[in-house]
Amino acid sequence: MRIGIFTDTYPPFINGVSTSIVMLENALRKLGHQVFIVTVNPEDMHYHFDKDDRIIRLPGIPIGIYDYRLTGVYPLKAVSKIKDWNLDIIHSHTEFGVGTFARIMAKQLDIPIVHTYHTMYEDYIHYITKGYFDAPSKKIVEHLTKFYCDKTVTELIVPTKKTYDLFKEKYEYTRNIHIVPTGIEVERFYRENCKQEETDILKSQLGIEEKDFVLLFVGRLASEKNVTFLIENQVDLVKKNKHCKLLIIGDGPDIDLFKRQANKLGIGNNVIFTGKIPWEQIHKYYQIPQVFVTASHTETQGLTLLEAMAASVPVVALDDEAFRDVVINDLNGYLFTNKKEYKAAITKIMNSPTILERLQRQARINAESHSAKYYAEKVLDVYYTALGGKPVEGSNEKKTFLSTMKSVVKKGFHGK
Repeated sequence: MRIGIFTDTYPPFINGVSTSIVMLENALRKLGHQVFIVTVNPEDMHYHFDKDDRIIRLPGIPIGIYDYRLTGVYPLKAVSKIKDWNLDIIHSHTEFGVGTFARIMAKQLDIPIVHTYHTMYEDYIHYITKGYFDAPSKKIVEHLTKFYCDKTVTELIVPTKKTYDLFKEKYEYTRNIHIVPTGIEVERFYRENCKQEETDILKSQLGIEEKDFVLLFVGRLASEKNVTFLIENQVDLVKKNKHCKLLIIGDGPDIDLFKRQANKLGIGNNVIFTGKIPWEQIHKYYQIPQVFVTASHTETQGLTLLEAMAASVPVVALDDEAFRDVVINDLNGYLFTNKKEYKAAITKIMNSPTILERLQRQARINAESHSAKYYAEKVLDVYYTALGGKPVEGSNEKKTFLSTMKSVVKKGFHGK
């Protein structure tokens, strides 16, 4: 199958969406499919085409929200190239900019479009409104989301039931919704695939000693990630164990605020900030901690939790619907609803090597069910549903399409 992935975030820009797209791209290619990428040029206002990697990078204007850039909705230079690709299906991963272009091309070329909804936009509207007109702005976002995900796409993918409920209950979405949890390249994070000497070097550079009990957070450093909660509670955890350290990986608009908070609370030596870490290196940092922690309430899934678990690191996370399918209490980690429960869970693990070892083993086992191959196969099921019986180019696809469609129908991938 010839698959066109349209996204406004792609390496070298790193976040959860970018990571998931690279993983899907690699997995689809391993399964024998041809993948083409349409994304934004992160560096300047020029059009660029990478023939070898089949990537079109469109000129984009910075919009002042992190490193995001907004492209035109119909870049003429890219149109003829995309036509030459002879795509069977388009898979969009953004609603605006490149996403709008994806919808135009799908209609113009008369091919199905599958869309994955990644971001709960209502949780991020304050970056644009600065606190003004939040209510009407959220209503506008709701209408735009419903339009992009309902009126313009063939099939919709969401990563969790939390997002499914948003569309079904609040947005009253009536078309098919496929819940397909995003996978990860679990093998990258396995401890046996990482060199212990590299981990030791990183720990030395970060000032982490063997006797330290390390909590890890990975993500964008902004208010909606609730990093303040983790830093506040670190005070009491350090009182219980002076060797307890919070390792915070990532960058964002509030990084300096969080640093000042840690210093003001007198725990500057027990809260370590690394800044942004390249995607190619991030798996090495997951080998450092004993526990992964997050208090974020704006995730659609939380891929960092899966990355941690693949590295045999149990998770202590806020009891949010996005995490409930991943974290199982006393099996691979703990969910908490308040400060008391958070500190109790950390203390329990910190004081019992036996519990820690048990959680580590189970975290690794649970992560294996979220492999990239499994995710890609589920996405392919949605592609075949979107094609609705239309054979695609390529002898192998034509031979197997009808049998695949029968399998899809038998499994019941409609409205789930």
